[in-house]
Amino acid sequence: MKLQDFHVEIADWSRAEQRSALLDLREVVFIREQGVSEQRERDGLDADCWHVLARDEAGQPIGCGRLTPAHKIGRMAVLREWRGRGVGVVLLRELVARARAQGWPEVALDAQVSALGFYQREGFVAHGEEFEDAGLMHRAMRLSLSAAAEEAAPPRDIDALPAGTRSETAAARLQLLADARHQLSIHLPLLGSDSYASAEELAELRRIATSGRGALIRILLHDPAAALRNDHRLVALAQRLPSSIQVRTPVEEADRASISACLLNDAGGYLFLPEADRPQGRAARRDRASQAPLQQHFDELWERAERASELQALGL
Repeated sequence: MKLQDFHVEIADWSRAEQRSALLDLREVVFIREQGVSEQRERDGLDADCWHVLARDEAGQPIGCGRLTPAHKIGRMAVLREWRGRGVGVVLLRELVARARAQGWPEVALDAQVSALGFYQREGFVAHGEEFEDAGLMHRAMRLSLSAAAEEAAPPRDIDALPAGTRSETAAARLQLLADARHQLSIHLPLLGSDSYASAEELAELRRIATSGRGALIRILLHDPAAALRNDHRLVALAQRLPSSIQVRTPVEEADRASISACLLNDAGGYLFLPEADRPQGRAARRDRASQAPLQQHFDELWERAERASELQALGL
């Protein structure tokens, strides 16, 4: 099932092709269209930033953005012909999700006055007076990410788990399932045949789902139809235990374009993969301070999602 006519990826500034794509986009939007000087646009911070890049179905760059070490979003640019089609929202939410995953208390940006409404709809709050930057009027904005994290004091030992290779990620996933008592939250843009499919993982999932009152496994799955076609064993388990394993699918285009994945348990453990199709991520068994913003983000996605219609025919 086609979800959208573009996708978002993490861009590596050290790679010439991706660096060129980012700079070319920003030249079109900021330098040519808005009249920003090249010296001002290329500020020397890019090598230390985290970048996202949107491409169309043909692989052509259409939008970008970055997150600086100073906790600031910037260089948000979308080609004119792609504006109003959800690209900017996807890029912004991906950057905010990254900031949440880092455990930052808030993220900031300087918005062009004409774009205030766009950022306000995503929860950003303007503060201070308008100011001029590169010949354009701006206003400072910020988004608080710390509400949930402030309620949970981090333990001294978070018991970090390695998650840098496929085997390490699989081991971390199994450990977090084993640590769970009654509840799990799982976000999966794609459900691969090697994830949540081993006998050990399924045994832990079954244990959690049958652990008694309060047992609940929530799964956000972007493509339930593919899991059905592939006869994934997690789907079969959900079919047998529909009251305690709930599956929803995101419906908003920006949510469906998310590229990250996570596993969150009720013991303060988490596994976060910035790119779902790559095994590199971070994980810990007891780190509620880092888990809290991930859980908050998951809950927001869950509320906007709908029951997976592809699974309803199976009685789920």
